[in-house]
Amino acid sequence: MHRKFDKITTFERRDAITYPAIRRWDQEDPLRHRREEFELPGGIIYMDGNSLGPLPKATRGRIEEVVAKEWGQGLIRSWNEHHWIDAPLRVGDKIARLIGARSGEVVVADSTSVNLFKLLGAALAARPDRCVVLSEPGNFPTDLYMAEGAIGTRSCPLQLRLEPAERIIDAIDANTAVVMLTHVHYKTAAIHDMRAITAKAHEHGALVIWDLSHSVGAIEVDLNGCEADMAVGCGYKYLNGGPGAPAFLFVSQRLQDQLTSPLKGWMGHNRPFEFIDNYEPANGIRRFLCGTPSILGVLSLEVGVDLMLRSRMQDIVQKSRWLSELFVDLLADICPSLQLVSPANVNDRGSHVSFSHPEGYAIMQALIERGVIGDFRAPDLLRFGFTPLYLRYQDVWDAAYTVADVVHSGCWADPRYAVRAAVT
Repeated sequence: MHRKFDKITTFERRDAITYPAIRRWDQEDPLRHRREEFELPGGIIYMDGNSLGPLPKATRGRIEEVVAKEWGQGLIRSWNEHHWIDAPLRVGDKIARLIGARSGEVVVADSTSVNLFKLLGAALAARPDRCVVLSEPGNFPTDLYMAEGAIGTRSCPLQLRLEPAERIIDAIDANTAVVMLTHVHYKTAAIHDMRAITAKAHEHGALVIWDLSHSVGAIEVDLNGCEADMAVGCGYKYLNGGPGAPAFLFVSQRLQDQLTSPLKGWMGHNRPFEFIDNYEPANGIRRFLCGTPSILGVLSLEVGVDLMLRSRMQDIVQKSRWLSELFVDLLADICPSLQLVSPANVNDRGSHVSFSHPEGYAIMQALIERGVIGDFRAPDLLRFGFTPLYLRYQDVWDAAYTVADVVHSGCWADPRYAVRAAVT
């Protein structure tokens, strides 16, 4: 096990934080063997797992098996013989173990945006006498767009009200139908108090939808412990499900029979293969399915989730904090021109950190060329993710010194680094 990290976080003896010490922490790391389970290109320090996790080695073999055997030989029989039809619920039950949910409360389906629209529509229908969807400015844009879209489908007067994070709790009142928040902010990594906000919403009869896209697989989440109502999340970040991996949604058992998805697709029907003209919602979480699931996507995601479940969440969370704390403290010493915009207290942030710099985009492009892959978030943020299953302390040390060298050398001023790509 690791030594007490208070020896590191306080930095009372900064001279004790040496490269040999860093290497020793890697040797003592209980997660050190997990790195071997990922395809990681040589010469790369990958700190973008909060936008796209790397490829688990087992995924390649699993998908080859599905394509060649289950699809190639089994054909349509595989919906039954290889249990394709049950995959969204099976993988959902596995994700439930990562977010403090029960079996039968999580299903894998569609995208985060589509799932959010489903839950917003269901929640608004359940609170027809209320007129406010409450969120915060700077929430992930698709969440706000989906709220605007859901509001636009209603004939009654509704409004999307945006309040700063520190005023969310006080803004919840008898007019609030739904509170919709991202648990870990995608830019700053600031964490909302799920328990307190949910309790306040319930006091006023409102429902809460949590976006767990930057939480699941990165920090501890206890949906049932917080009496959460609904949640969504993506599968391509810390769950390593691959680009465009299916998302998931959670609905508490106590609400499942009260809520109905506005997207009444045939997979959410109680008797989908009786081909009835009128919609009849399935019982339980299955009613939140819509169209035919992407089996290749769901089964790729299952590999990533299984990999995550082979480690203790406590070890993942603890190492994530230590990695980010090391990075932040190193940069404070060797590259003070970068301004930390994430919470300074490691316990108040998720598994990524962001720094602002007027030339953030160019700096990130120079870093990527040097083999340190983070990402850029407009207007000026450099964002670095810490994924403990494959990131080492040595990587964080090397990345910090590379950042400092790029910033101090001014190599980022090369005009080619300022050319914006389609994806940042």
